[in-house]
Amino acid sequence: MTRIAVALLAFVVTAAVPAAQDTADLNGTWILQVDTAAGSGTPTFTFKQTGDALEGTYEGTFGKSDKVKGKVTGNKATWSFTADAQGTELNMEYTGTVDGDTMKGTVSLGAVGEGTFTGKRKK
Repeated sequence: MTRIAVALLAFVVTAAVPAAQDTADLNGTWILQVDTAAGSGTPTFTFKQTGDALEGTYEGTFGKSDKVKGKVTGNKATWSFTADAQGTELNMEYTGTVDGDTMKGTVSLGAVGEGTFTGKRKK
């Protein structure tokens, strides 16, 4: 093979392989501002991230939970948990976009409804 053919082949192979997408780091404590039609709140999440797996705790309007589970893909994060709201079990699901020490997204609070959130990592 000529040098030109080798260089062209190397270029084609490199161009065909997508660049690895950096995974956002959610480790630490996050304070969110959640807004829904039913009201607003400022829950605190403490996350531990291993690779793309997310686990953690919640403390807020609906009590406490140490069963937060989720996933991080690139700069997108999803997590969920179940809370007991005055005897009613609510499935909470968050979907957000992370930008360094801030995030924003949407939340589904079961029977309470849906809303939006913004958040900052606690320093």
